[in-house]
Amino acid sequence: MRLAFIFLLCGILFASAGFAQKNTPITVASYNLRYNTANDGVNAWPNRKEMVKALITFHEFDVFGTQEGLRGQLDDIAELEEFAFLGSGRDDGKQAGEHSAIFYRKDRFKVLKSGDFWLSETPDKPGKGWDATCCNRICSWAKFKDLTTKKEFYFFSVHFDHQGVEARRQSGKLMVQKIQEIAKDAPAICAGDFNSTPETEQIKEMQTLLNDSQRASITPPYGPEGTFNAFKFDAPMKNRIDYIFVDKRISVLKYGVLTDAKEQRYPSDHQPVVIKVLIK
Repeated sequence: MRLAFIFLLCGILFASAGFAQKNTPITVASYNLRYNTANDGVNAWPNRKEMVKALITFHEFDVFGTQEGLRGQLDDIAELEEFAFLGSGRDDGKQAGEHSAIFYRKDRFKVLKSGDFWLSETPDKPGKGWDATCCNRICSWAKFKDLTTKKEFYFFSVHFDHQGVEARRQSGKLMVQKIQEIAKDAPAICAGDFNSTPETEQIKEMQTLLNDSQRASITPPYGPEGTFNAFKFDAPMKNRIDYIFVDKRISVLKYGVLTDAKEQRYPSDHQPVVIKVLIK
């Protein structure tokens, strides 16, 4: 009788452990790093990089998309040895120019597939799209297996154009098309700087496929509405242009816009958007 009780207790403990693992949340973020330029003076990257790394560590990001990072900046963040990253430079599909990179915890996630496409009429090669006049725009993506929960999902990191109205509108349509084409029936997360406020056509287009995590959050959103500070500590931050969109099968437990600062200086000219999710 006593032995049977021990076996029953062990079975309950193993089952509880398995259930807990399957319901382990993922902390997801989107962070425009602001590219490395000496013109930023006191806010230039060498003066900010340790702040960025400390923020990532303290808030325990698991997987996050970045925008504007040059390869050297990404290498700096990768000094956090628990992380690896993927994604190509927007100028040549290799290392040149800004990246929309994806960082992930090496001990929790396994990369099953990855790739890039450009926000243009010819997404398979570097180039400007529609009425964009300044820059190529790139989206990097990966298919991950969560080694803790055994769930698989796709992650997209993207940066929409800041000048071309038509480029932003068409980029929304292209993102929906590409997410459907690449992820198919698998859960998907899309994080990025969309340079667009919530009422715009492109943001509404994204919501035809994925939920806006701010609106889907089970707990009330935390922090300011806006996500851009222009390196001004007293910025009103009323306009939201950075987003994380999630598949309708993903529960958003929490949503927040972080305002971490040191000596009244922000780590970037954008605030990081952070969510905690469960993939059903």
